[in-house]
Amino acid sequence: MNDEILNGVLLDEDCMLTLGELSRACAMHAEWVMELVDEGILEPRGTEMARWQFAAPALHRARTVLHLQRDLGINLSGAALALELLDEIQDLRQQLYRLNSSC
Repeated sequence: MNDEILNGVLLDEDCMLTLGELSRACAMHAEWVMELVDEGILEPRGTEMARWQFAAPALHRARTVLHLQRDLGINLSGAALALELLDEIQDLRQQLYRLNSSC
């Protein structure tokens, strides 16, 4: 039996996270999150950094980047590309599901 302990946070899609909350949830410095914003990986709401708000899916994206960096040594540009490809795969799967459902 696998005794691995998993922990996580369930977030409502409408939940918003501050810069501090997002960085704490990823156990990373706020500067790292700012780099994700600069790279176009995350899109905050708000114009002033002190008031940035991130939608709940940003946490999943940030953690995916974190795993790509730590596990595979991918830089931020590579992680951004990987996320684009993962998003496209998800879109294609949804289209395929809709096509199969209509038949």
